[in-house]
Amino acid sequence: MVTKLKVILTLCFVKIKKIMLAVKKKKSMKEIMTVYYMEAKTAKLSGKKVAWITSGGPVEPLIAMDIIPVYPENHGAMIGASKMGVDLCEKAEEMGYSRDLCSYARSDISCATVNGGPIGGLPKPDMLICCNNICGTVLKWYEIQARYYEVPLFILDTPFCHTEYSEEAKKYVRRQIEEYIAFLEEVCGRKMNYEKMDKVGRLSVEGQRLWQAVLDTATNSPSPITAFDAFFHLALIVTLRGTRIAVDYYKNLLEEMYQKVDKGIGAIPNEHYRLLWDNLPIWYRLRWLSNKFADYGASLVADTYTTAWCGTLKYIDVDNFLDSMAEAYSRIYLNIGIDEMAKNVIEMIDKYNVDGFVIHSNRSCKPYSLGQYDIQKIVQRERDIPCLVIEADMVDERNFSESQIATRIEAFMEMIKEQKGSWSRNSNYTE
Repeated sequence: MVTKLKVILTLCFVKIKKIMLAVKKKKSMKEIMTVYYMEAKTAKLSGKKVAWITSGGPVEPLIAMDIIPVYPENHGAMIGASKMGVDLCEKAEEMGYSRDLCSYARSDISCATVNGGPIGGLPKPDMLICCNNICGTVLKWYEIQARYYEVPLFILDTPFCHTEYSEEAKKYVRRQIEEYIAFLEEVCGRKMNYEKMDKVGRLSVEGQRLWQAVLDTATNSPSPITAFDAFFHLALIVTLRGTRIAVDYYKNLLEEMYQKVDKGIGAIPNEHYRLLWDNLPIWYRLRWLSNKFADYGASLVADTYTTAWCGTLKYIDVDNFLDSMAEAYSRIYLNIGIDEMAKNVIEMIDKYNVDGFVIHSNRSCKPYSLGQYDIQKIVQRERDIPCLVIEADMVDERNFSESQIATRIEAFMEMIKEQKGSWSRNSNYTE
């Protein structure tokens, strides 16, 4: 019976590998992610290990160790986009978790117990990697999942960088990077290949530079890409950062954006106004929001969320990746002070020639949302542009009021219209 089961599993694995090889030749986002999740779900058959890791965690050592990284936050975004968030969040609340907790955490915790969500649950992890540079919730969230799956957990602690990165912080985080690698070596039963680690680091930097170049095409008017497009294309720089697949994908995407710029093709027809988005996407209402802003001739040309995966490039030394990685992962957007955040926002307003600032006050993400009103005041004082606050949640639809938000968007666009003079900037536009 055991032998027969092994034969069946082997045949299934061979069939899956053939499917994956066929899909890899096509290289579309959907197909790449299909391959990625199929490989993760069949990791046991291929002898690979799976690590769940926070979205802000250092993934490059995992790639170098041939460990498949899986992101519960990415899965949470998929749950939100699939409009499955409410059911899973409610299940977590029935399990005793507060509705005030992050909806990514709630949906992931409950999903694990029923193999729910759009892909039938995530593959069982062999280890969990948690970095607190994005928030404090991940600490307890990953402890819960480590206990549930009975697997080891590594926590990388990054000191909060209000304005600077001290020498003490540098040494503290760098030591943890060494401990992180030692942890991976122990779990995998083999040593790190530092030559491969160097190659992964270089691919990571190349991918981040290409991603930044893609986002920078939005400095053109009309912009060939919107924040809503960026939310979609972001997946690979998060999930497969440090791989040739990500680099090749963004090379092709950048060429596509350049072609649109050369032809004067905008992401939305009749671009009149250019907006900046702050905070995570509202995954279950992306199309509605995109269409709503487009109806007013407004293009969300940039956002603070997707830039987080290339915003620390200036701290990375490609010839000394591991040392510089410690600083880069410590100084991401959510781990700096409010004044530094506001400075970044103002730089983006100037860079992308923005007419208005859209703030998603996200019930789930406290580190992202708590300082937003201070940032709003600074932006209005320094750049005097209209600001819109949308109160919602990234996954839980119970916190979204379509009629209220539509009314706020209408008033916001009217403010921009009055400030800019009129809609006549493009004579083809009719209200």
